[in-house]
Amino acid sequence: MEFDGGALLVTAVIAVLAPLISEIPIGLRLPMVVVEVGLGILVGPHVLGWAAPTGMLALLGYLGLIFLFFLAGMELDFDAVRGRPLILAIEGWLLSVAVAVSLAGLLYWMGLVRAALLIAVALTTTGMGTLMPILRDSGELGTRFGTYVVAAGAMGEFGPIVLLSVLMTREHTRWVQTALTLFFMVLGLIAAALALLPKPPRIVAFLGSTMNSTSQLPVRIAIMVLAALIAIAEKFGLDLILGAFTAGMIVSLGSKGAQGTRLIHRLEAIGYGFLIPMFFVTSGMHFNVQALVANPRALLRLPLFLLLLFAARSVPIVFYRYELAKEDRVPFVFYSATSLPLLIAIAEIGVQTGRMLPDNAAALVGAGMLSILLFPITALISRRNATIPASVAPTRVQE
Repeated sequence: MEFDGGALLVTAVIAVLAPLISEIPIGLRLPMVVVEVGLGILVGPHVLGWAAPTGMLALLGYLGLIFLFFLAGMELDFDAVRGRPLILAIEGWLLSVAVAVSLAGLLYWMGLVRAALLIAVALTTTGMGTLMPILRDSGELGTRFGTYVVAAGAMGEFGPIVLLSVLMTREHTRWVQTALTLFFMVLGLIAAALALLPKPPRIVAFLGSTMNSTSQLPVRIAIMVLAALIAIAEKFGLDLILGAFTAGMIVSLGSKGAQGTRLIHRLEAIGYGFLIPMFFVTSGMHFNVQALVANPRALLRLPLFLLLLFAARSVPIVFYRYELAKEDRVPFVFYSATSLPLLIAIAEIGVQTGRMLPDNAAALVGAGMLSILLFPITALISRRNATIPASVAPTRVQE
């Protein structure tokens, strides 16, 4: 396997610069993912040509994709979203699927896309990994509004992963693949139930003691679970990201308490500190700006995809008219329509398998970048404007 130390150095420098640039006080905080992808585009083979996503760097990027969905599965808190929020999230996402399939079918009929089903899946996504820090920083994570956003976002991440696994099959018919997917999910539920069983205190104490040694046994066990679920998913002909996402849920359920929190912090350090930045930077390197700019029609598809993404993810608001206050509905829609990591993964898979045109993939990723630049800030401003009148309203003097 080819090793390019210079390309690895360029990627590592970008990984360091991205969080620094995103903290620059310019009035609008740039999401770190956008900075990583943007700088990857700049140094990639289609612009400056300083680095190319090949050899070892490509492998690290693929491992970053796996770890991204592994950690996304770990962030899914069923206790927080179960009940009404989860039911509405499922109903809303299914409505998004119906709208997205109709819109993608229209694009296919017009000759604008050839991977209609992949485009449809992309239009149903929500980037929970991007939203979680924004909700946490704004103090929304523990609120009733935040709970509904997290539930909708979790469904907008898990649902497309399952659909993608079924659509990308090459070994079986769609019906067989659907059955295998359901069987895989049953295996995941069984593993999750086993993870929830009480652990003997002596074993918990032993695993905790190894956390400060060179063995790091709990971390190795978590990686083993990830590898096992990926291997099973591959055996079933499913996409590996479904295995990674399921492994994350299982590890999260089995990592309760103080020792579990320490384990999660170590896994996040591996992911967010090393592998995941590699994925986003190499994804930027893959971004074919020339294919987008050279074709005016392709360039016009960027705002079109952004509009369709918003349309598909905004229709579920009809289910929330009795659950959310009127002033909460607009920010809820913009949060739900925020997406990038899954769009990058879908575009990468589409191009690598030859199912998606490079210019459409570039337009799709560009739409995702615009969504995380524009939609969360719009939601934050809308929430702020809704709370200001209440906070400054004059108090009536009692006579």
